[in-house]
Amino acid sequence: MIKLNFSRELRLLTPAQFKYVFEQPFRASTPEITLLARKNNLEHPRLGLTVAKKHLKRAHDRNRIKRLVRESFRLSQHTLPACDFVFVAKRGIGKLDNATFRQTLEKLWQRHIRLAQKS
Repeated sequence: MIKLNFSRELRLLTPAQFKYVFEQPFRASTPEITLLARKNNLEHPRLGLTVAKKHLKRAHDRNRIKRLVRESFRLSQHTLPACDFVFVAKRGIGKLDNATFRQTLEKLWQRHIRLAQKS
């Protein structure tokens, strides 16, 4: 049975883990979102989130974006390659409604799946 949890082992926790992804990432992006990925030596993907106050002033807006990204990752984790992913929010992300945001994020996950299959 497939577990759809988002436990601690599926998260990027330390600055060193984030730095590893930022050094040589595969990128997939839209004007509002950048999704960086880099292969890890584990058997499962991991996720890190960066949503700056610069782009979303209110905490509840930042929390909404992070909650939607975590939920999307949780549901897609078994189809994703064994990579460390870092989600980066950019200007204009607050203007996306939930449905549009989910569709955009799903396209970015699919792009990373294709990139992983090529390499």
